[in-house]
Amino acid sequence: MTSAGQDTDAQGTAGEEAGPFAAYAGRWWDAEGPFQPLHALNPLRLGYIRDALCGHFGRDPRSFQSLDGLRILDAGCGGGLLSEPMARLGAEVVGADAEEPNIRAARAHAEASGLAIDYVHARAEDMAEWGERFDIILAMEIIEHVDDAALFVAACGALLRPGGALVFATLSRTMKAYAMAIIGAEYVLGWLPRGTHDWNKFLRPSDLARSLRGNGFSLRDITGVAYDPLERSWRARRDPSVNYMGFAVKR
Repeated sequence: MTSAGQDTDAQGTAGEEAGPFAAYAGRWWDAEGPFQPLHALNPLRLGYIRDALCGHFGRDPRSFQSLDGLRILDAGCGGGLLSEPMARLGAEVVGADAEEPNIRAARAHAEASGLAIDYVHARAEDMAEWGERFDIILAMEIIEHVDDAALFVAACGALLRPGGALVFATLSRTMKAYAMAIIGAEYVLGWLPRGTHDWNKFLRPSDLARSLRGNGFSLRDITGVAYDPLERSWRARRDPSVNYMGFAVKR
């Protein structure tokens, strides 16, 4: 168990903001509910995470225990949509979120699924102050929700052991992303609750890369992500101008 068993209210620090997700915390695992976009995105995210981590740590991606012995922090874990698959692959998983209703929902679902996951009501910055250390950090769809992205990246650098891996996904600060992720997804299609995103918190890949390098990371990959309306699924693309994923290693 992590020292994060010492849950904090995590108020007043620059981490994942308490926002629109708390109101829907009981519906994280409803694949047709308000988190349907994340359920649709999960196969692509999980494949990217698995392949990046197995390649870096020399593991067999076909193994059902490919992450055995590795300690993972799922930062901004929500209801545990990524934490649970990581635990099933053998990792020791700590899921952290600034919204306590999300943590309660994640704990309940993991318990019902028979999974031992350490869920913590805390921000990455809090955990860095506690002296926690991890082999892997997942920062998927969370960087665009933190109050201070630079401080969040610095906390990830402090939390990772040398040679550890950071896998992230976020949105680029472009007008195309504003049109598609906010106007389209929130107002026209209604995929997300209105107010979910603040365009001013989006980060271009070049800006995030600069922040990562400044905190001791070597950026290994940036991959664009786009929705295919014909296939009704998400696909990896070369263009990172809206959504993108990436992989970095702490030097």
